Amino acid sequence: MLGKKSILITGGTGSFGQCFVEHVLKNHNPKRLVIFSRDELKQFEMSQRFPESKYPCIRYFIGDVRDRNRVERALADVDIVVHAAAMKHITAAEYNPTECIATNIAGAENVIHAAIANNVAKVIALSTDKAANPINLYGATKLCSDKLFVSANNLSGRHRTRFAVVRYGNVVGSRGSVIPFFKKLAQEGQSVLPLTHPEMTRFVIELQQGVNFVVQALGEMLGGEVFVPKLPSIKVADLVPIIVPGGDHEIVGIRPGEKLHEVMIPREEARNCVDMGDYYVIQPAHHWWNVSAFLERVREHGKKIDESFEYASDTNDRWLDEKELRALVDSVPAV
Repeated sequence: MLGKKSILITGGTGSFGQCFVEHVLKNHNPKRLVIFSRDELKQFEMSQRFPESKYPCIRYFIGDVRDRNRVERALADVDIVVHAAAMKHITAAEYNPTECIATNIAGAENVIHAAIANNVAKVIALSTDKAANPINLYGATKLCSDKLFVSANNLSGRHRTRFAVVRYGNVVGSRGSVIPFFKKLAQEGQSVLPLTHPEMTRFVIELQQGVNFVVQALGEMLGGEVFVPKLPSIKVADLVPIIVPGGDHEIVGIRPGEKLHEVMIPREEARNCVDMGDYYVIQPAHHWWNVSAFLERVREHGKKIDESFEYASDTNDRWLDEKELRALVDSVPAV
């Protein structure tokens, strides 16, 4: 599905972007693979790992999703866009709200208009569990972004462009995530790790799983869906004795905008949600939704879920046991 296609990824020098690029180069044969981001140092460092001399399909494109003209230029002759660029740090977003809005909302709008103007075939945007029932600005901007991408299918009109969203939980080992942070503190000799709340839970997904799910969603999307994978939960406090055997923790309090538990499908969205086996699909509640094509797929592979359903990290039916948790910790390097 990605072979012989021109693919562009925004935020392409991030953790997801690098894994996605590696996956596409290894498993597909793209016509062109464009890494779009605003940090020239990260692009230089990435070009040492994936040099254009070795991978002739690769292009490194400096640009900011806030700049509509630059985005439109970057999307020329592109078939598929993966939109991963975002301002993601919760605390930074709370203290710099206009910057978060400019990147996550205005940037999303720029990608949408540029994709339609260039007749891009498919656009898939990466979302977050924090977009469901958001309590922080980051989550609120990503919810707004999700709504923009879903509704963009109504804007494309005679153009072929279709938009969808992938929403998943905390990426294990990504920059700023808890396991590498805890491991770094342990390596520095700390035996007491900071814990925001003893009961805090999170969904977790490994980076390669996230990439695989995005590629799967690209192949299955009709336009307008929010794809949600079925993920295991962890209790953050359970990481402490694994990373620091015999150690302890201190409660430092929940940070501004941080949730105790994460929700990926709120109860209010359950009426539009379908269980497709390994993942859920939240259907758009719009008249233009291609119900017949989707219902045919549901008849073969899925089922409607109860309207009282909620997919939350604390009530999840899949939890990592101690052995799985240890394997997960071992797989992640320190910062």
